Amino acid sequence: MRTSLVVTALAAAALTAAPLQAQRAGGDPFYQITPYAGYMIFGDMLEGPLGTSLSSANGAVFGAQLNVRLGGPLALVGNVARASADMQAGIPFLGGVDVGSSEAWLFDGGLQLTLPGVAGGLIPLRPFVQAGAGAIRYDVASGPVTVNTTSFAGNVGLGADLALSRNFGVRVMAKDYIGRFDAQEATSLPVKGELSHNFALSAGLTLAF
Repeated sequence: MRTSLVVTALAAAALTAAPLQAQRAGGDPFYQITPYAGYMIFGDMLEGPLGTSLSSANGAVFGAQLNVRLGGPLALVGNVARASADMQAGIPFLGGVDVGSSEAWLFDGGLQLTLPGVAGGLIPLRPFVQAGAGAIRYDVASGPVTVNTTSFAGNVGLGADLALSRNFGVRVMAKDYIGRFDAQEATSLPVKGELSHNFALSAGLTLAF
């Protein structure tokens, strides 16, 4: 339910901004679509007694981001991504022990502010910052048991666009998804998950039009 609401909100924001395209005459492209790949660093989901913990191992992340220009340095951002990795139990003196697998879907939207850069120089580089909110859906499997939960997550990010032409470029980005694993929804037990930072480091190709 929460995931559907986030996706609906992102679609509504894009449709609301679409009429602005008719008012635009020249200038920068109105839309940017960036499929990307990278590396996801997960924080702990749960922390137990005596230094034990439960977390998803670090792994690959794949996604796509849509930017809708609002005018000036501001743009609306919609993002969806998927990351999968082993589930690990942290045990003192033994380190991480694999106990299953985890798949995470990330849905979010927000605003992007493009900062003054060197767009007119020899290297057309445009740094930017992003902030927004959305959800992370976890599907966790251990043996024959599979549980899932959807949790709210805020996010902040920074990166840079390198323009190779007016309609094509490269984007690098680091993004921090800040949320709490909903252990009570996943286990039906009165357990509170940890507030964690989950970092996505990525690079992708941008098509602008």
